[in-house]
Amino acid sequence: MPLRKLSSEWRILRNNKFMSLRIYNTLGRATEPFTSIDTGHVRMYVCGMTIYDLCHIGHARMMMAFDVIQRWLKASGYRVTYVRNITDIDDKIIKRALERGITIRALTDEMVLAMHQDIDALGIERPNVEPRATEYVPQMLGLIDKLEKNGLAYQSSSGDVNFAVRKFAGYGKLSGKSLDELRAGERVAVADGKNDDLDFVLWKAAKASEPEDAKWDAAKWGYTFGNGRPGWHIECSAMSCETLGETFDIHGGGADLQFPHHENEIAQSEGATGRPLARYWMHNGFVRVDDEKMSKSLGNFFTIREVLAKYQAETVRFFLLRTHYRTALNYSDVHLDDAHSGLKRLYTALNFAFATEAPSIDWTDVFALRFKTAMDEDFGTPDAVSVLFDLAAEVNRTRSGEHAALLKMLGGCLGLLQQIPRDFLQAGTDFPRAEILEQIARRAAAKNAKDFALADQIRKDLLAKGIVLKDSAAGTSWETV
Repeated sequence: MPLRKLSSEWRILRNNKFMSLRIYNTLGRATEPFTSIDTGHVRMYVCGMTIYDLCHIGHARMMMAFDVIQRWLKASGYRVTYVRNITDIDDKIIKRALERGITIRALTDEMVLAMHQDIDALGIERPNVEPRATEYVPQMLGLIDKLEKNGLAYQSSSGDVNFAVRKFAGYGKLSGKSLDELRAGERVAVADGKNDDLDFVLWKAAKASEPEDAKWDAAKWGYTFGNGRPGWHIECSAMSCETLGETFDIHGGGADLQFPHHENEIAQSEGATGRPLARYWMHNGFVRVDDEKMSKSLGNFFTIREVLAKYQAETVRFFLLRTHYRTALNYSDVHLDDAHSGLKRLYTALNFAFATEAPSIDWTDVFALRFKTAMDEDFGTPDAVSVLFDLAAEVNRTRSGEHAALLKMLGGCLGLLQQIPRDFLQAGTDFPRAEILEQIARRAAAKNAKDFALADQIRKDLLAKGIVLKDSAAGTSWETV
């Protein structure tokens, strides 16, 4: 089941507008105080999916990281315009569509639908704008034309249009490498038609072997580049500029995009406009399996759907959030099982105490202040989660409805703890509830008759089916393992 939406999650922090937020900026390689270009409004662009297959848990990690970031920005009082693109034209997409004998659009529509289903299940909010690359080809051509006029692009003998890296003075500032280092470490030989091995393609000339729906006629928009399709890097420059302006606040994506993709975006965008592309660059860490990055090319990936077939969606969300977004995350069933146990502890506390309604968070409360401090320091979810556990312990000790409400509201800032506690604790079994209750009644009767052997056997039989019985002064309740 998809995670429930919060009914009023952003009003809870209304009285704490514009917190003292600090963000690690990859561009400056330091944690810096955050200020938005426009007071009260944050514009954020995140590089999204290349959609030729189902999303895996590594993709979920990226989307989850920036979901929490945009949630906390809104919780901090900002209006957020969040753009996350879709790359729907690419060599892999063309290859997969040809393999399946369908059009590129049919494949990408299918994969977009699947992506939305998967991330909705995880409670990842959709961005305000989700541009598809194929809808912005005229804007890409316009940027390429500017770059050519600025002396930063050239048409090769093969018909491709390339970016002349060495003519852009700031190239390498994001990765922190010199041009000579990049040349030695990232490229092998000068490709046909390129003036330099560091140069990258902006417009790929059409090939006879490619399907017609992978080709655009640049002349249609008054350009002389010929039939072809955009290179990967120019897509994001065009879409971010068109949706957020030439300069915006935050640009994000996976750590693997820092070079060359984001480095190339900076070169293209700033080479065309003469203005900085983004003020803060944010990159999330990899998901790793057996000390290797999870990726489709390595074949060591687990799709979101595969993971959700074994674990509750909120358990997966909690697993992803317990590690700081910039830190590599190790994937295993053991870690997911541990995440589930931890989340059960939080829901058990909420199940013990009635959460009273509260219009907003009292930031003088020590737990709320600790949570705020953690999140304001580069979205420190691990420390924020530890506050939730401390607060749950307080709820268990005091049965305080106010603290239970605070636990729920702080959890809501991370997209957690919004289910009815009993629903979470009893989820994940196909055993009929009526039969569980019948067995609980049989056990109670056996105990009253002092037939403790039968009572113990009923408990063991239910446990074998994944049902745990919990006795208290109020009676016997149950939950799943």
